[in-house]
Amino acid sequence: MAAGGSADVRSLGLPVVDHHAHLRPDAASMEAVRRFESLGGTHIFLATQNYAETVPLSLEDYRAQFETTLAIVRSIEQQTTVRAFPVLAPYPIDLLGAADQIGLAQAVEVQKAAIELAGRYIREHAAVAIGEVGRAHFPVPPEREGALTEVLEHAMQVGREVGCPLVLHTEDLDGAGYEGLAKMAARLSLEPSRLVKHYARAFVPAPLRHSIVPSFLARKDLAKESLVDPGPWFWETDYLADPSRPGAVLSLETVPRRVAGLLRLEAPAALSERLSIPFREAPRKVYGIELQPRVGP
Repeated sequence: MAAGGSADVRSLGLPVVDHHAHLRPDAASMEAVRRFESLGGTHIFLATQNYAETVPLSLEDYRAQFETTLAIVRSIEQQTTVRAFPVLAPYPIDLLGAADQIGLAQAVEVQKAAIELAGRYIREHAAVAIGEVGRAHFPVPPEREGALTEVLEHAMQVGREVGCPLVLHTEDLDGAGYEGLAKMAARLSLEPSRLVKHYARAFVPAPLRHSIVPSFLARKDLAKESLVDPGPWFWETDYLADPSRPGAVLSLETVPRRVAGLLRLEAPAALSERLSIPFREAPRKVYGIELQPRVGP
């Protein structure tokens, strides 16, 4: 079944993109990429993550983390036909753990410096976006909520200066949530269209998103529902290469399998037109990237 699905996916002549995934520098992660490739997957936006057992506490910790992410990208592109795009920033929830060890004020300064470092990588064309940045997806005390907002606003300022998108980690958003983030961006002279809401688990219609771009979790129901959206939008798995948390997120195989499943139900020409939104138009509009499948490592 997998082989048939792969052939069908490739017959569309489109890139097949997982907009948000996390991988580790290990054989299991590379095997996941090879499975993604075998099913017709062509591009991954690779979000950085902690590779150590403790949260980063210094700028040098973040530098090492970002360099590991870039090394994973190089390995993917040397060993497969998949193209990977690094997305770099301090994970916002790490601010909370760091605050417990070095104090809230110092943790804020470290994260701000790490965002500026991510901006330098982007200026050097070594990465494509600042992310994930944002807020906690669970209640936190007011002083910590304020600190998270301070870091997010700094990220928006850096993103504006660098001219790159920001990939947001937040609570689930409804129309009011999208509007609030759009107003924050506008206040900082950043176009809301430069914001991508990672891990969008609910379909919010385009007029209620205030130009913020959703990256829909590629669950079967949500993937199908998103096809009616005019875009731009993405599909993602938020794949996390962590054997201690099996089933916590979608498999890296999910996006190409979704395409193969839809091909069994939809006319290829009509499906190709709709899937050009997440696989060609959204990368072009948000990142300025023209995606083309690679023919070899």
